[in-house]
Amino acid sequence: MLILGIETSCDETSAAVVEDGHKALSNVVSTQERLHQRFGGVVPEVACRAHIEAILPVIDKSLRDARVRLRDVDAVAVATTPGLIGALLVGMTTAKTLSWPLKVPLIAVNHLHAHILASRLEYGKNLHFPAISFVISGGHTSLFLSRSETDHQTLGATLDDAAGEAFDKVAKLLGLGYPGGPEIDRVSWEGNPAAVSFPRSYLAPGSLDFSFSGLKTAVLYHYRGLLERKGKVDESEIADIAASFQEAVVDVLVNKTLLALKRHNLNRVILGGGVSCNSRLRERFRKALADTRVKLYCPSPLLCTDNAAMVACLGYYKSLKKDISTLEVEAAAQAG
Repeated sequence: MLILGIETSCDETSAAVVEDGHKALSNVVSTQERLHQRFGGVVPEVACRAHIEAILPVIDKSLRDARVRLRDVDAVAVATTPGLIGALLVGMTTAKTLSWPLKVPLIAVNHLHAHILASRLEYGKNLHFPAISFVISGGHTSLFLSRSETDHQTLGATLDDAAGEAFDKVAKLLGLGYPGGPEIDRVSWEGNPAAVSFPRSYLAPGSLDFSFSGLKTAVLYHYRGLLERKGKVDESEIADIAASFQEAVVDVLVNKTLLALKRHNLNRVILGGGVSCNSRLRERFRKALADTRVKLYCPSPLLCTDNAAMVACLGYYKSLKKDISTLEVEAAAQAG
């Protein structure tokens, strides 16, 4: 079965062809990073216009790379929630426009659940369920109990800033580039993660929700304090702040995952989303699980960031469950 996947939930325009739910024949991603760099974040209006320009050329290239024709496609899967509503509408409208004349099923996909299925493309049949799944990105910090490819129960989520959003805002404060996650990761290699004792917000005892707004504010006050006392903050201090901030975020992400594993008596962790590319996060997860029987699934960077192959992969498993959408399906900025 060949599934054409379409992903336009934020600032990546992507199309992919996936065979039988695990073999990516193509995975084309057109990024908008340059367009948003000068704003220090994604501008919805700019993102939507870029999606409209890129969507058809990206689909054409995905078909060429896969060496298939449009009429060979058995279904069209598209991310319809969560995300920027205008951006989602571009992908959804395109998917509907293809599904109807081709007379193939239309499959609406949850973008966060698709991130979990990225590990199927990486590990194939070696990915097993149930598992604790953790999607960490610019817009989401969501912990799931994943019972199967299509059954994902939310255990916890961010109450304010997502982890990736906090990375972007702290990077902007420190005068680093955009996107902030890779910049914080890069600079932190030169810093001391114990240099500044930033707070770790665990919320109520046993909570699996997340909050990073207080940590972001603590970084702001510390940075301003250095400026007031010294008049400037040198590169070594920037590196120490970045490393200490990153360590505070990683501590919470790892420890809450360990709590979820213990609470549900599971021995598998699936990571997904752009922040899961962070080198310190991966290192800490490997160390935390090294002497346990817990298996860690963490896809390669291309599959961690937004892409259509993961959408097509989840679309395949939803098609097996006969979970097909009608042309009346709507996009939603927040998952229901």
